Amino acid sequence: MNIGCHLSAAEGFTPMAKQALDIGADTFQFFTRNPRGFKAKKIEEDDVKEFLQIIKDNNFAKILAHAPYTLNPCSADKRVRDTAKALFVDDLKRMEYIPGNLYNFHPGSHVGQGVQTGIKMIVGLLNEVLKKEQTTTVLLETMSGKGSEVGGRFEELQQIISGVELKDKIGVCLDTCHIYDGGYDIVNDLDGVLEQFDKIMGLDKLKAIHLNDTKNPFSSHKDRHEKIGEGFIGLEAIKRIINHPNLKDIPFLLETPNEIDGYAKEIALLKSFYRG
Repeated sequence: MNIGCHLSAAEGFTPMAKQALDIGADTFQFFTRNPRGFKAKKIEEDDVKEFLQIIKDNNFAKILAHAPYTLNPCSADKRVRDTAKALFVDDLKRMEYIPGNLYNFHPGSHVGQGVQTGIKMIVGLLNEVLKKEQTTTVLLETMSGKGSEVGGRFEELQQIISGVELKDKIGVCLDTCHIYDGGYDIVNDLDGVLEQFDKIMGLDKLKAIHLNDTKNPFSSHKDRHEKIGEGFIGLEAIKRIINHPNLKDIPFLLETPNEIDGYAKEIALLKSFYRG
């Protein structure tokens, strides 16, 4: 079982890798830059070199970088779209310091322009920024469908994937809180939801899972994460998720409302239930 959580990148890559090891993790997620802004930490080559050695020596799974929430490629404002492109280009360039890993982003909000217009804009951005030579796989995150979000339905993500020219550079990150809030019943019909995913997008496109409980009831179309076992998804359903044969080889990343000690307890708990 490959499991980790969200860590702060403030001190660099190596401290994150060491912190992951300290809490029993063998992967982790981090924001590429200020999640509510644009500023990014300078990359130090010595830090990267030590980090790459640590993850090699400890058989880490792929690391997941998360784009800032401010990145909206389907905004009605051209300046916002231009900023999204600039951030995307810079982030993918920075990701090549740690080659072969994952970069996740929220597809965006169409802000009243309509889902199809939003999808067209997202596809346009991806076809501009994805390059044949990149080693990073870019992931579309499943969303809860609140407001004018794009990506609340599997079909919307598939439309984006279908329009992307370099399909080998694109995948999906499934967020358990988001899809349950979005109307996919992973509590009572996990097999059925995964069958839908496979039929619409193909399970080969599923590259990472945000493992979160939710503060909201089924199909609420909200997005408020809860600690593992303390929300409407519940511990029994989460046990089934981590042990499902189609998911067992995919890295799980916790985004629960925790500090580091809380993440350590959740990682230990989940490992105790894993039957791999």
